[in-house]
Amino acid sequence: MRRLKWLYPGMKIKRWIITCSAGVVLVAIGSIIVMLKKFPGSHSLGISIIILGSLIVVYGIKRMVKSFIKVFLPQRETELVNIMYHHRQLEKGPKLVVIGGGTGLSVLLHGLKEFSSNITAIVTVADDGGSSGRLREQFDILPPGDIRNCLVALADAEPLMRDLFQFRFGNESELRGHSFGNLFITALSKVTGDFDKAIKESSKVLAIRGKVIPSTFDKVQLVAEHQNGQKTKGETRIVKQASPIRRVCLDPAYCRPSKESFEAIDDADVIILGPGSLYTSVIPNLLVSGISDRVAKSKAPKAYVCNVMTQPGETDNYTAFDHLNTIVAHTQPDIINYCIVNTGKVPVELLKKYEEEGSYPVLADSDRIIEKGYNVIEEDLVDTLDYVRHDSKKLSKIIVDFALKTKGKNGHH
Repeated sequence: MRRLKWLYPGMKIKRWIITCSAGVVLVAIGSIIVMLKKFPGSHSLGISIIILGSLIVVYGIKRMVKSFIKVFLPQRETELVNIMYHHRQLEKGPKLVVIGGGTGLSVLLHGLKEFSSNITAIVTVADDGGSSGRLREQFDILPPGDIRNCLVALADAEPLMRDLFQFRFGNESELRGHSFGNLFITALSKVTGDFDKAIKESSKVLAIRGKVIPSTFDKVQLVAEHQNGQKTKGETRIVKQASPIRRVCLDPAYCRPSKESFEAIDDADVIILGPGSLYTSVIPNLLVSGISDRVAKSKAPKAYVCNVMTQPGETDNYTAFDHLNTIVAHTQPDIINYCIVNTGKVPVELLKKYEEEGSYPVLADSDRIIEKGYNVIEEDLVDTLDYVRHDSKKLSKIIVDFALKTKGKNGHH
């Protein structure tokens, strides 16, 4: 009975099925005339009937497909050819693994998705502040905030859906401070009983280009040891301490890496660390058991994208060399081959605004990085439209060009 529904009145399918059938009949008749050769000129007549029948079949199929598109993609019917072409081109893009978290990572992903759909974002789950921290505490789940930002950055869904996921409730309700996307992922994890499934289902809803994977599914907290010997537990508390950070670690120290993160690293054409908060977004992923070893052993080129500005309470007075050196000190020398640094200038009016918050441009001391045995890519990468951050298009193009240029080469310096 289900199959017969296609023939119900008003479906706008039946007429095109009949058209295709008529075309097939004409092709059959033409073929018979050609084969029998019963009269002079039968060959030419038969060929003409075959061509006519074929054109009718093509027309019928075209109109039938159009009827389906009008139902399933009513708003995007005219875009379909462009969508298909773009999708096929993106499938051929390089396999990119990006490791980090926070705003920096989502900015980069937003640009990368225009060049490739073979993107894997490995995201930190040590966040314990804001909406994520509250949901983590109340529902005993992994913090969804950074994961949500990455999902939205890679989304190919309608802008309304992206805006919905990023919508944040105001102070007038008990949901104050929560974003809809965080609540959606939390609810899905409870419905499915699995945080991993919740991410995958959210990925489908947003039709993302690529994958978003937590570096671990274990519940971890970030612990910092400061220069004065004091220890602070919890990401939000760490940056509030007056004493500079000496090093960070995870509690528990051993946490199981996600299986998919290893698979992505092994299969990568290029591995990118950052951009993002050095101690609270990039390094926590590398402290998950086995991840830094896996990255170091990879033959793919590995690049660290250095931040444009220093972060108060975290990287005060840090140069580009200090950023890179801190990652190496927490892991191992082979974790990076290249360092991408910004050489663009920040407008004076924005500089003053950031100086009030204790944030300054990161000095690109490339000579010290080269002396340590690493390659440097210097570019004007700064976007100063509203905030000082990386220009996602410029940075993404550099990374993709770099990936294509070095594809298949041994990445070790």
